Amino acid sequence: MTPRIRGNDYTVLQPAALGSAWTPSLRVSVVVPAYGAQAKLDLTLAGLAAQTYPAGLLEVIVVDNGSDPPLRLPEIRPRGTRLLVCEAPGRARARNAGLAAATGDVIHWMDSDVVPERAEVEAHMRWHHLAPYLSVTSYLRFSTAALPAPEDVAGAGDLARLFEPAEPHAWIEDLVERSQGLTRSPRPFSIHIGGASSANARLFERAGTMDPDMILGQDTEMGYRLAQAGAVFVPDPQARAYHLGPSMRMRDSERINRVSHALVTDRVPGYRWLRTHPSRQWKVPQVEAVVDATAGSYDEVRATVDGVLAGTVTDLAVVLTGPWDELAPEQRAPLKDPRLDLVLLRAHYAHEGRVRLAATPPDTLSPYRLRVPPGWSPGEDGIGALLATAREREFGLVSVLLAEDAEGIVVARLERTEAFARAALVAAEGENADDLVDEMFGTHWADGETLGFRPFGEAAPHLNPRAAYRARVSAQAEVERLTNEVERLRGQIAKWRDEAGRWRKSAVEFRREIGALRKQISALRRAQSQGQAQGLRGIARGLTRPFTFKKS
Repeated sequence: MTPRIRGNDYTVLQPAALGSAWTPSLRVSVVVPAYGAQAKLDLTLAGLAAQTYPAGLLEVIVVDNGSDPPLRLPEIRPRGTRLLVCEAPGRARARNAGLAAATGDVIHWMDSDVVPERAEVEAHMRWHHLAPYLSVTSYLRFSTAALPAPEDVAGAGDLARLFEPAEPHAWIEDLVERSQGLTRSPRPFSIHIGGASSANARLFERAGTMDPDMILGQDTEMGYRLAQAGAVFVPDPQARAYHLGPSMRMRDSERINRVSHALVTDRVPGYRWLRTHPSRQWKVPQVEAVVDATAGSYDEVRATVDGVLAGTVTDLAVVLTGPWDELAPEQRAPLKDPRLDLVLLRAHYAHEGRVRLAATPPDTLSPYRLRVPPGWSPGEDGIGALLATAREREFGLVSVLLAEDAEGIVVARLERTEAFARAALVAAEGENADDLVDEMFGTHWADGETLGFRPFGEAAPHLNPRAAYRARVSAQAEVERLTNEVERLRGQIAKWRDEAGRWRKSAVEFRREIGALRKQISALRRAQSQGQAQGLRGIARGLTRPFTFKKS
């Protein structure tokens, strides 16, 4: 049974130790695009000639991309080496020419300025014998050492003595370390590099060839498509090679990023931070919604499509499925046309850039596919909340319960493209795709009412952009007014605190004065009491003296 790897956790696999007694059976095609630099190509082929992987299972295809003078095959090379010529310029076209000629079970990209260690191919292939949907990447070191002779490379047991000191591939090693060996990375496809990566040929059959319009960033874009085809990405520190000289990014990273980001942004939705515009459309949208036009009336289907387009998630497209090529609108009595609703839908959405009419849902490169039954409209932020749920736990499927009765349930589904692609790769006959997705990625049920899904006729009217703008301006003005009011109240509170401080100070002074007055009153009372006592004693003495009456 094909192994079922959960997410990108390839650690459940146990590859054979390098040099151990295992029996390889898969053929590998090493594709080497080249333009000029014959001396470096000679070293690449010398390194491939010394590989520990069986020579009978190894073919090397060198693609000369219009070199002048033309490249030649050196004396030291693997015996299964072919030289092709691709005059059309561009590394993507050269690789595609090599891919078309390859006969191996595994395709191993290798640049013509990369020299592999003796066990590099074996290190890759021991993984590919364990599962048919892996992409393996070598650890490169960048050397500025003088170029040795090809025979020295072919005869070296360890290339370090020829190419060290060298610099590591810092950003890749940092990415691997930060994500626990890519097992916790949301974008493990970023590690796919053309210099020394390999993938099962079945993955390329599903992912397609390299995009010749990508003048830079083509490795990342190819890695993304391999991911959507179901790939698991493995960084192997025992697969080692030396890059002759610094990479383009090392030489001029700012300008390289400027060009590659411009091209990658349109094709790789995984780099969401590059898609900063709030409403523009991209070649590959984040979400592709599928609505079956034959499963509802014109009004029901339109309510669903319009509800999807009116939400907060604008990075999406709609595929409206139906027998569009079979329609022949009735011209004499259009109201009697049995397919009138389909004719109206085609007319209504024929010129909407985000709606595509198709007979069946085509393969998609979007990371998510949303299936919504006609007659149900998501809330304004329903799709956004649904995406947040799926991304938080990286679920492969989120099912939305819309209605339930005695006849069954009505469900919308948000499907993760790579999860269902991998399920198709590992499924045995009769196995249910949803069960496999649950095993490898996890699934989740959500409540449609909570997400704002409403049946036809009950959905709230859509807020047009002008009204939304006015509401936003009004809200911003209200926020500003409340902010100013808060500041005014804070100033008033500060004044009250100052006054309260003065009152407290005055109260202390009053208490002191009152204390002094109380002391004075007490003293007066004591003096008064003493004076009254002395007067009374004088009166008493006067009363006790005998009276003398004088005769008149």
